Amino acid sequence: MSVLRRCLALLASALLAGCASEPLVMQLEAPAANGMRLFPPPQTQEVPRYRYLGQLTGENNFKPKDPANQGTGRKLLAWIAGLGEETQRPVVLQRPQSGMVDATGRVLVTDVSRNAVFVFDEAGGKLDVWDRATRTARFEAPIGIAPGPAGQILVTDADLGRVFRLAADGAPLGEFGAGILRRPTGVARDAKRGRIYVADTHAHDVKVFDDGGTLVATWGHRGTDPGELNYPTHLWLSEGMLLVADSMNARVQGFDSEGKPVLRFGERGLYVGNMVRPKGVAADDEGNLYVVESMHDTLLVFDREARLLMSLGGSDNDGGRFFLPAGVWVDARNRVFVADMFNGRVAVFQFLGGN
Repeated sequence: MSVLRRCLALLASALLAGCASEPLVMQLEAPAANGMRLFPPPQTQEVPRYRYLGQLTGENNFKPKDPANQGTGRKLLAWIAGLGEETQRPVVLQRPQSGMVDATGRVLVTDVSRNAVFVFDEAGGKLDVWDRATRTARFEAPIGIAPGPAGQILVTDADLGRVFRLAADGAPLGEFGAGILRRPTGVARDAKRGRIYVADTHAHDVKVFDDGGTLVATWGHRGTDPGELNYPTHLWLSEGMLLVADSMNARVQGFDSEGKPVLRFGERGLYVGNMVRPKGVAADDEGNLYVVESMHDTLLVFDREARLLMSLGGSDNDGGRFFLPAGVWVDARNRVFVADMFNGRVAVFQFLGGN
């Protein structure tokens, strides 16, 4: 390398160091798309209940406070070193599955294609990617994620057949379910009772563990009657009731703390509100129940009595629409997050209130 080239490389490195030290700001990407930002849209003359806020995709959500500094050093270094576009590919979601928002406001998303958990840290102004299930093994198919005891984060891995415990910084802490779980997917925790619920999809049941990871109960078996399950996937705990996406039965069931079925809704069909492949389930603090209907690329909204209120989305890659969506989750601000799997993003909506 010539003296001039060395000097230029040092200059580029200095610029990169300066950009790295500058605080970044997390912003939702809101592409122009078709302009539909309110649901129902204003032209229907109905009161809007949801607003589309934008999407999370990866490192592109983090921008310097001073836009003039964005990419300067990196572009110069690429020119000097002759780096190709391959090395410049951003770190982005590929096939997001489900997620959660922790007490600090971080949005954690499992990605089954990237084999990792993406951590969108708004307060810290950074994106982290956790790919370690244990100190010696990487994630293979992370699906479900939920807050665990003592600040832990619980992640199910369908291929590894276990539930993994992570510290708040992503450090592996342990695991449970080996030899018991066949294909774990959804996970939820009842903090009051110290119970961890895991949807075991290929066993057609929900397994209940205590906070120590000991199996204490198994709910359901394969079938179509109330309380029976057929390839259950995603879970959500709402006011003591466990919502279960009974995916191949094309319905959602609710179980009380003893495992008794207390709610059941959904049926196959071609009309809005029907279910073919329900996946993500969630609830907000105003009694709305959310169900991802992946086959129809919609997010269905029901009231507490399982009466259909409305649907959001539709098939497309425009903002606020979906392509084979998977999980759904809600934060303390009643923002609704949808893992838009085949669009490689998380769509974010704000519930505006009202009945």
